[in-house]
Amino acid sequence: MKLFISCDMEGISGVTGSDETDPQKEAYQRCRRLMVGDVNAAIEGALAAGVSEILVNDSHDGMRNIMIEELNPKAHLISGVLKPLSMMQGIDSTFDMAMFVGYHAMAGAAAAVMNHTVYGRMVDDAWINGSLVGETAINAGIAGYFGVPVGAVTGDDKLASEATKLLGSIESAVVKKGIDRYTAECLPLTTSREYIKQTAKRAVERRKDFKPLKHSSPVTFKVRFASTSEAATACWLPTVKQEDPRTVSFTFDDYIDSFRMFHAVLSLASTAQDRIFG
Repeated sequence: MKLFISCDMEGISGVTGSDETDPQKEAYQRCRRLMVGDVNAAIEGALAAGVSEILVNDSHDGMRNIMIEELNPKAHLISGVLKPLSMMQGIDSTFDMAMFVGYHAMAGAAAAVMNHTVYGRMVDDAWINGSLVGETAINAGIAGYFGVPVGAVTGDDKLASEATKLLGSIESAVVKKGIDRYTAECLPLTTSREYIKQTAKRAVERRKDFKPLKHSSPVTFKVRFASTSEAATACWLPTVKQEDPRTVSFTFDDYIDSFRMFHAVLSLASTAQDRIFG
């Protein structure tokens, strides 16, 4: 059995502050070790349930957070930022299941730890075919495109609620309870890691219970930016339509084509923003 793990950082055990997820800050170095600890707990549980191959895609920020020397040697690691499928790089139809470790709730979710959607300072909201989405829905859609179900998530209680509402009775390990955007009640590491391990194990054992998420075609992405300049920049791309001063949309028949345009739109807008404010 093959397992794909996408790992973000905001939903990692004990992490509550933006300084802890920023590679330019001192607190980050401690938290990148917390990150690999949660991933290793998921790997341990999956291996105990009989998984034979595991691929981990480092999916936070510059996507070079996980130190391979600290990662369970049973897993392979994709590291680096320029990835066509971004947080889902490496997924294909040969995998039996995917897990999302250290994920967070979508932008605007109440009392969710570091809630955002892809680019926190730039994206206010995102929709797929009219439904408000976060990274869980976007990335589960990529897995589903290849026929791969998501069987487990780890993060705060708001992320678990979002994921189960979207994906049904998947397994979830709640490692902290969100109180505000930068405040949470965190479990002891030994407890949260055991939760993650057992969650991963149960998910593998239940893998036939889960269904891939399929977004219907044609696929329309809509993005509301924080500012008008970002939306205007996104419209430099010829397939992008401006819905209002801060909102753009685009439609493709193929989900991956729509996702790649979404990725390109955000990258272009972010580059323009960095030139203005950087």
